Amino acid sequence: MIGLEYPPIENLVEWPNYFGGDSFWALNKIGLISLLAMAIPAAVFLFSKKELVPRGMQNMAESTVEFVENQVILPAIGRDGLRYLPLLLSLFLFVFIGNLFEVIPTFQMPANARMANPMLLALIVWVVFIAVGVKHHGLTYFKDIVWPPGVPVGLRWFVGLIELITVFFIRPFSLAVRLFANMLAGHILLVTFGVLCIAVFTAGLIIVLLPLTFGMLVALTAFEIFVSFLQAFVFALLTAVYIDSSLHPAH
Repeated sequence: MIGLEYPPIENLVEWPNYFGGDSFWALNKIGLISLLAMAIPAAVFLFSKKELVPRGMQNMAESTVEFVENQVILPAIGRDGLRYLPLLLSLFLFVFIGNLFEVIPTFQMPANARMANPMLLALIVWVVFIAVGVKHHGLTYFKDIVWPPGVPVGLRWFVGLIELITVFFIRPFSLAVRLFANMLAGHILLVTFGVLCIAVFTAGLIIVLLPLTFGMLVALTAFEIFVSFLQAFVFALLTAVYIDSSLHPAH
């Protein structure tokens, strides 16, 4: 039996603050990763050269914009949704880059494996799609939710209650929990196989077991890169769907 010592679960998600002590402005690893997840795409877009034939950072930036336009906005909202490109692009890049830090040495932690980030993003989305509904439909937006047209009068109160709970509570909660749970689960899985590799190495079972555990660790790392992208895409796509439901509530 290999003497496997798995770190306490709190060690996977909690770290001492870099500075600031216990104050509200203290900065730890998640805070630093979040700042980098904002700064990196901003730097790419600000400092990429604007050339007629894009290359390098400009090509990467333009390809990302086209991806969000063609795969998120147009299928979910249509051309009316292009005005929301800055928001959806920012959400996609922030979530994706924040997630990618899970596989970057010395960081090895996705920013969205802590609930604070996903919940803050979900609240921003919540405010945006409600504001869009009020802007385009006025108070009728709320009336159509709690007293939906086209439903038999006897059932409107019941359907309206479901819609009220779904729109104002389940949407932001599920949006945050989906991102948080997927990234935390992936992080724990990578840590588990990382600990297994170390245990096998120290136990002298390198030839027999290390190729298996290390191979699985490499495969899971590649899979988590894909999951990082997928979760960013799903988050942006659901945001677009919610905005569309506020723009076109009848649909």
